[in-house]
Amino acid sequence: MDLNDLAAFKRLDRENMLAEIESLPDQLLQAWDSSQTQPLPNWGNIRRVLVAGMGGSAIGADLLAAYVAPQLAVPLVVNRNYDLPAWAAGEETLVIASSHSGNTEETLSGFDQAVKNGCRVLAVTTGGKLAEAAGQAGAPVWQFEHQGQPRAAVGYSFGLLLGVLARLSLISDPAAELAGAAEALRAQQVSIGVEVPADVNPAKRIAGQLYGRYVMVYGADILEPVARRWKGQISEIAKAVGAFEALPEADHNTLAGVNHPEEVLSKVAMIFLRAPSYHPRNRLRVELTRRGFMLEGLSTDIIEAVGQTPLAQQWTCLHFGDYNAYYLAMAYGVDPTPVEAIESFKTEMKHAGPG
Repeated sequence: MDLNDLAAFKRLDRENMLAEIESLPDQLLQAWDSSQTQPLPNWGNIRRVLVAGMGGSAIGADLLAAYVAPQLAVPLVVNRNYDLPAWAAGEETLVIASSHSGNTEETLSGFDQAVKNGCRVLAVTTGGKLAEAAGQAGAPVWQFEHQGQPRAAVGYSFGLLLGVLARLSLISDPAAELAGAAEALRAQQVSIGVEVPADVNPAKRIAGQLYGRYVMVYGADILEPVARRWKGQISEIAKAVGAFEALPEADHNTLAGVNHPEEVLSKVAMIFLRAPSYHPRNRLRVELTRRGFMLEGLSTDIIEAVGQTPLAQQWTCLHFGDYNAYYLAMAYGVDPTPVEAIESFKTEMKHAGPG
């Protein structure tokens, strides 16, 4: 498809995923503002934080963990499963259950265990069974309005969690840095928006390179969860397969996998995410790792995050990936919103009954 054909975009994008992507800067700020007025007990002596979530509701916690790592004095763990670890018990543990729909079975299971284990618990959701369970447990519910797909609510899943940590004085006030990140997102949109022609639009150019290929996305430091987000968006928006890898870990194993199977490797495209805030050694690793793959004949490219702060760099790189996935969906001629395979699988799980 011609990635300059905006009329075709509108025909394919029947539920207007584009509007969700374009509104991300506003969503981030709205989530932060909402976090300042949501109910929160005066909890003290929090020694560990666990966020229970899946998919689009968990990625916000991944992004948060990477962002606050330099200043957060307690561990923050993202739990993507039914069961909580044994240490998640007692009032010194804060468990935040994050579920966009409020009906995610893994998250509901974790919430129930947290209540039984005597943890301090908080729910972040649009409603559903999670809001009901939190109400019955007397736990605070941070409820927000969003009618779209969970992956399109990443600004909420991040901004609300950020507000929890700030209001509990676990981190310093991030309001100014968040506002700067939103401005950086808006500035970047000038060059990657849909009306920008493909020959001068880097997000459309990358989408063209990824068309027909198996995509591997590499990220380090604050962009490691962004690599995960890129992969998820490529799968859910473009309905294409891919993978993500973390540096420096990939240099200790994946770098050796450049010989077989040849017919697969010829279809691989590797995207390296890089930020000015990277550890200097990780910036070097991006260059050398990419060179190693290039010398073996693999297709590679680098996306440089922009922005004055690590937070801005994290979110501009994420937003670039969202646009890229959207353009890849247009290239494949698929509607970017429905995820029929996921919905069908959830139905199967529901009808199968409890395990």
